[in-house]
Amino acid sequence: MSEQTSRLAGAAAPGVEANFDGLVGPTHHYGGHSFGNVASTGNAKQLANPREAALQGLAKMKALADLGYRQGVFAPQERPAVWMLRELGYSGSDSEIIAAVGNTQPGYLSAMCSASSMWTANAATVSPSGDTADGRVHFTVANLQNKFHRALEHRQTARTLRAMFPDSSRFAVHEALPMLAALGDEGAANHTRFCRDYAGAGVEFFVYGRQHWGGRHEPSRFPARHTLEASQAVARRHGLTAAGTVFAQQNPAVIDAGVFHNDVISVGNQQVLFTHQDAFWDSASVYAELRAKCGPDFQIIEVPRSAVSVAEAVKSYLFNSQLLAKGDGRQRLVVPEECRNTPAVWAYLQDLLSRNTAIDEVLVFDLKQSMQNGGGPACLRLRVALNEAEIAAVNPALWMNDALYARLTGWVQQHYRDRLGEADLLDPQLVVEVRSALDELTQILQLGSIYPFQRAGSDL
Repeated sequence: MSEQTSRLAGAAAPGVEANFDGLVGPTHHYGGHSFGNVASTGNAKQLANPREAALQGLAKMKALADLGYRQGVFAPQERPAVWMLRELGYSGSDSEIIAAVGNTQPGYLSAMCSASSMWTANAATVSPSGDTADGRVHFTVANLQNKFHRALEHRQTARTLRAMFPDSSRFAVHEALPMLAALGDEGAANHTRFCRDYAGAGVEFFVYGRQHWGGRHEPSRFPARHTLEASQAVARRHGLTAAGTVFAQQNPAVIDAGVFHNDVISVGNQQVLFTHQDAFWDSASVYAELRAKCGPDFQIIEVPRSAVSVAEAVKSYLFNSQLLAKGDGRQRLVVPEECRNTPAVWAYLQDLLSRNTAIDEVLVFDLKQSMQNGGGPACLRLRVALNEAEIAAVNPALWMNDALYARLTGWVQQHYRDRLGEADLLDPQLVVEVRSALDELTQILQLGSIYPFQRAGSDL
């Protein structure tokens, strides 16, 4: 029995996996900025409905909270990013800056208005206290350096996380890795964790797209955004052990097919990995290492390409699903409506439910607004395993319940537009609307002054 298997077998205090879902921001639109994300680029220039997008996300949060899961809310970022435009040399009033940027190269203002922070799976990589050297929950904010519109996020993400997890004796929030191609870090979209109990020791599974030094296998059509070197740096920061980590390379062919993050082709929870046959480079070695470190109870449910092609997996976001523990050793799979609308995927899921596997229930949600922007249920949430003391130390205003749901749906109805296209981003009133909404949101969620417009004169 390996060291990590022995650790997994030990008793631990009760724990839960909490999900903190990104609240879709008021500037949600289809800018098509994410080269390599087929849904994002394919729906560029369409009219979006920010109000519907936010309400769809809130409905999913409330439904999972009603099922008994710990469900939190992750606030959106301030957009347009006027603060960044000022750093880049623009001056004048906010409306003058927006007009000036809108008259430059196409897509520039759209990138500065991106609501991509809704994808909180990219916010950070999280290591629970059961895995770390100092016994704290560690977060490393993702640098997202591969995409301009996402590389704007990391400073705000760090401020927001510290307002969500304020107790530094229990939580450590690390700044993003340096903004270098060799250290490209896409956060928890390329990371999962296997365990028996969420509060106990686990095995952290890091998936990378390329190895910067000495790597050989890379995609040729779309970029591999995440490097092995970034994952190794995060593991060192968090004080993880070799016995408690597995590093695996994503299959370059699936990146070229539109699988820009591993969570588009694979998802795991507790002792279950649900994955596509073509997800990894050298799958046999990856599976062998996972089995050796996770122990005999570890289960791999591999979907064969003969049942679901990679193209069908990308179209439906079958694997960009949430795998949620039911408490009886089985798992619920939370999928988007697109899975039901893709015949091969829906047929596979019905067959899966007829067999004796760890997954015995499928829940379907309508997330069309976010799906058309390139992300499904798994993209919308950051997973944080917590023990009882850590749950008590989380900002309590973030937990979803009847009262918060009613207040946030009312807030969305009041502040969000029901249609938004790129031309609407030139409206100077949009900045006023967004700031008014976010100022109220920080009071609802008790986050303090976390946004640039609230922090004039401070380090933004």
